[in-house]
Amino acid sequence: MPDTTALDQATVMIKKAWDQPIEVLEVLAVRRPCDDPLLRSAMHIRTALAITDNAVAAHQDRLHALTRPGYAPAFYELDRIVNSAADLRVALAESSTYVQAIRRVVEAREAASAADRGPAAGRSPAAVARSGLAPRAPGQVPNQPVPAAVVGPSAPAPRQRR
Repeated sequence: MPDTTALDQATVMIKKAWDQPIEVLEVLAVRRPCDDPLLRSAMHIRTALAITDNAVAAHQDRLHALTRPGYAPAFYELDRIVNSAADLRVALAESSTYVQAIRRVVEAREAASAADRGPAAGRSPAAVARSGLAPRAPGQVPNQPVPAAVVGPSAPAPRQRR
């Protein structure tokens, strides 16, 4: 079995995405939830994952105790073995679902930060052009105003009629 648990994977993902220790992020998620709702969501999912991770450990321990080497389980223990194995599979599926949910929250955060950077870069040339600080065309008199930047889509081209 792997040494890293789903909780460890989620913790590493969150720490890497927000670039801070998990202890600091836990405090931020509780004290200032409106500042970063995606962080709050990720930390809520991580809390649920911690509970599921404990359930996985308990089911694994029970299953290992019932199937230890040199031990012959009694007939009535076979149901406990089957039930423990099924419970372990369910808990592992829940864990992987929580890790996937945290991955989606991190992807949403990255997409939101990329969207915040994108349009601003496109708006700055228009703002410079409107402010009068744009470089003037050759031959233009310095006292003449700079033409206004076009805002919005252009008019649709006329279509040919049949």
